[in-house]
This record gives sequence, C-alpha cells and structure tokens, in this order.
Amino acid sequence: MAATWVYLMRHGEVEGAAEGRFFGHTDVPLSPTGIRQAEALARALAMEPIEAVYASDLRRARESATPLARARGLVPVVVPALREVAMGRWESLTFREIRDREPDALREWLADPVRFPFPDGENLEDLRVRIMPTLGAILARHEGRRVAVVAHGGSNRVVLAEALGMPLANALRLAQDYACLSLIEYRDRGAVVHSLNQRVTGIAGVEPVERSVRE
Repeated sequence: MAATWVYLMRHGEVEGAAEGRFFGHTDVPLSPTGIRQAEALARALAMEPIEAVYASDLRRARESATPLARARGLVPVVVPALREVAMGRWESLTFREIRDREPDALREWLADPVRFPFPDGENLEDLRVRIMPTLGAILARHEGRRVAVVAHGGSNRVVLAEALGMPLANALRLAQDYACLSLIEYRDRGAVVHSLNQRVTGIAGVEPVERSVRE
C-alpha cells in the first residue's frame, strides 16, 4: 500500500506569546510575527504535492493554515477535534498566576499530565482519545497521498508520540515551536517520522531548512 504523508504543523506565534499564558481553547489570534511565519511556511512548502489542508477550528490554527491552502486554490478543512487540550480554569493564566492560585493542583498536573487533567479541563489521555481517531479518518480519506494538518503544541505532541511509539508521559519532551513542521510517513507497518520541529527560513531568529521535506 502506498504511503500517506502528513505535514504536521503548529500554528504561528500568537498575540501575547511573550507573557507565557496558557492558551488551550482560548481563541487568540496570530501576532504580526505569527502571520509572517505562516506565510513563510507556505512559501517553503510551495512545491510539495499537498492535496488538502486541515486545521483546528481555533483562530490561530485557521489563520496559519490559510496561506498554505490559498496557494493551492483550497480552503482549510476545519476540524474542531484538532483543538489544543482544554485547560479549564487555567486558560489565559501565566504559570506564576497558576502557581500562586493553585500550587497543589499544579504540582499534581506537572507530576502526571497524562492522567491528571487541567482543572475543569482535559488531560493528555483525553486529548489522545480525541485526536487520534480524527487523524485516522484523515489518513483513510487521503490514503497514498499528502495532506497538511495545522494544529497545536499539545495536539501535535500526542500525534508525534503515537507515531514514535513513545509513552504518552514523554510527549511533553517533544519540542513544538511556533510555525514548526514535522513530517510523518504512514504505512501499513507503522509510522516513520522524517522530520521533527523543523523551522523555515524567512523569519528572523529561525534556523534554515537544509533539505527538502520531499520523499
């Protein structure tokens, strides 16, 4: 069976990124830098034979997917299940604010984010149960072809951990910078991760892509 390739991307930088706030389901827009990052990523992938572009329904993912889709005469297919993990009461708070308000809950979450949920939110296992069937449906729909999926740091880490056969508890060890690209090949025998957290040229402070992401 022919391989199916997924260009897995994280959205660009968001407004307020420098404040280090927890944005899960909070619907924040891209910053001006994030918009430029999305445009640079679209340019870097201009020659890739991507036939569909999927995105979380949150604004930062949709805005990041739009330049890539537009260059192909497409519109992003919006999939709410690709959202970031729900962070409940901690949405829009900084780490310091969370530590000051709920130090015990923060310690529990840091010790076991797979099973301990964000207060009134989700844990990583909840996210896995939400994300992986959705990805499976996308793979089945585009078997043997290439698609882009624009999502979030937590969402992407779950997908990558599954592809690498890693325990979900180690997912947070996988870097996912703003506007990064990871390339995953899916075959019958399993997944192969060809690149991880790759950043593109065109934005100050990011590393150049030294090789094509083509097969």
